[in-house]
Amino acid sequence: NEYLYLKDPESSELGKRIVDGSIDLISSIGFESFTFKKLAEHIGSTEASIYRYFENKHKVLLYLTIWYWGWTESKLVIAITNIEDSEVKLKKSIELLTSDVQEDGNFKHINERKLQKIIYDESAKAYLNKYVEDENKHGVFSFYKSVVKTVSDIILEINPNYQYPKMLVTTIIEGAHLQRFFGKHLEGLTNCDANNADMVKQFSLQLAQRAIKK
Repeated sequence: NEYLYLKDPESSELGKRIVDGSIDLISSIGFESFTFKKLAEHIGSTEASIYRYFENKHKVLLYLTIWYWGWTESKLVIAITNIEDSEVKLKKSIELLTSDVQEDGNFKHINERKLQKIIYDESAKAYLNKYVEDENKHGVFSFYKSVVKTVSDIILEINPNYQYPKMLVTTIIEGAHLQRFFGKHLEGLTNCDANNADMVKQFSLQLAQRAIKK
């Protein structure tokens, strides 16, 4: 989405290093502590060179969030293609949305596991801000919406009368992020063990199946 950058980071080796370094830093020190000065030191470049690609660090977070959801959408389509049973499609979809990701060798400058950690810990900051309506007008959240619509349509295949498919899907997605975060940092708010991520997947699937049961 060209709204997010001044120069496409995929167009040069420096741009890819900026993306790679941003993922590395944000996943380790957090978005609040992340600065272009620290990023420049991390990748052996200058702040000025980073500003030629991104206007500010919020745009970097949006870029990473969009990349993650675009990648997730492509995996979701592949996972459910040629499956006729809607129940199986729903199960595969929820497993994909709530499980730990594996690194994808097609993108050498993207560490998908570190990026998923950013999505769990930081992605809400991408839209819980005063600019969200303008960003939405520019299509910033289109991939996320597409993922939600795909799974919502599967839910309606199972129960056409279910009234809240999108609400259920976004609750599962955002809830999974929170439960993973709570499991690592605020154990008293979840039953999820930080070392047993499958609990989130199992809970999410149970939640969906019981909610849409006819």
